[in-house]
Amino acid sequence: MNDPREAPFECAPGLRLAAHERVSQIQNDNICRRLDRLEEMMERLERRLWLTVYGVVAVILTQALQSMLVAGGH
Repeated sequence: MNDPREAPFECAPGLRLAAHERVSQIQNDNICRRLDRLEEMMERLERRLWLTVYGVVAVILTQALQSMLVAGGH
């Protein structure tokens, strides 16, 4: 016959621990997904910031070049 020692024994504390582990894993997965989304948003924000910086520098250089051309033409 079957040996009773081979059958898994499930008790309330063991089931509670398994449920807690599942909930913890789900929460951890959600936190990881949120962190991934935050990282993507930060990368997009960084790209926008650099584009703004380059745009401002381009405007300043263009104005300086125009003023030099105007001053040189007179």
